[in-house]
Amino acid sequence: PKDERGRVIKGLQRHPTIEDNVTIYAGSTILGGETVIGRGATVAGNTFVTNSVQADTAVSQEKPKMEVRAKRKK
Repeated sequence: PKDERGRVIKGLQRHPTIEDNVTIYAGSTILGGETVIGRGATVAGNTFVTNSVQADTAVSQEKPKMEVRAKRKK
């Protein structure tokens, strides 16, 4: 969190809380000072997490779908 001049506000937690026995696979991004990853949870690789995760749950994202289309002509 930053103030209106862009300076970091001291004293506020800026990083997520990771509880015990959590498995986080490569490429995962976990953001937010209020975000909590609960005890025993698993976060799959290449997952973008911005909300808290309950204990003993698994989080993953649907695989992105590749779309191929013709370019627009100018």
